[in-house]
Amino acid sequence: MISASAPGKVVLMGEHAVVFGKPAIALAVDLRTHCLAKNSEEMLANAQPITWESNPYLHYIINEIYAKDEDFTDPGPVSFTLFSDLPAGSGLGSSAALCASTLGALLTLKSISWDKKKIAQKSFESEFGVQGRASPMDTSVCTFGGGVFLDSKPGHNMIWEASRDDKSWYVHDLNVPKMTMVIGYTGIKKPTGPMVSKVAAYCKRTKFAREIIDDIGIITLEGAKCIRQRDLEQLGRLMTKNHKLLTILGVSCPELQTLVDAAMPYSYGAKLTGAGGGGSMIALTDEPEKVCHAIKLRGGISYTVTTGEEGLKICERE
Repeated sequence: MISASAPGKVVLMGEHAVVFGKPAIALAVDLRTHCLAKNSEEMLANAQPITWESNPYLHYIINEIYAKDEDFTDPGPVSFTLFSDLPAGSGLGSSAALCASTLGALLTLKSISWDKKKIAQKSFESEFGVQGRASPMDTSVCTFGGGVFLDSKPGHNMIWEASRDDKSWYVHDLNVPKMTMVIGYTGIKKPTGPMVSKVAAYCKRTKFAREIIDDIGIITLEGAKCIRQRDLEQLGRLMTKNHKLLTILGVSCPELQTLVDAAMPYSYGAKLTGAGGGGSMIALTDEPEKVCHAIKLRGGISYTVTTGEEGLKICERE
């Protein structure tokens, strides 16, 4: 039996804009998705048949990668056991962590050599195949861990690059300090695909929306500079500014705004993270207990996390 796990993530800056080739910053956090894989007589996930309805990402991996990829010369049945610290649809990279951990377990089980670049590539293919539009941000940070900076051009510390249609992304390793964050989960599950499509339609209709995307890109570059300089106060201000722009794009919601407002008095900054419409927000803070209490008082579910989590991990079990 092969055991694999991958971390969840928070988007520090740049969500939605990254789909249009703008820069983004994502950080791995210490909440993980786990996958156990073993050879079996049937193809199962948690003792149930694998269907698109029950798990589209695993269904895609099995039917479009495992069954067709030339790496897998003998794609016999596999039984998967999946469990996660990450609530689905929370904006915390649950699908990317699932893809990375499942592919890592599957390749190891079948004795196929791999590196993290290959896992990130195949995970991105899976997310793109399910969502229709995606960037390699989530799958990269859930595979490599630490922090990643996505840009539209190559630069120092680049670890891999990806292209889809007319978009290219260059994924760079980002040296991120240990930071404490509080995640506030609204309890509202929102799939990424429809929110990405909503923003894409808005940008197609209006120049105003495209200018907001450009502004988010500029803020993200400033945020990367703050990380390098370890300037948490300015980083927090930029997070809050990024949230306001995302709100204008229409991807926030009253429940998210309530949690952001609750966290602000005790934080350097706060914003939604991920696709929006529900899901989660994050707060950069030195007072996590106060932020957690404020979030709980307003009906949210809070998690205190640290950044810099290790990426994909594999171990073999008897």
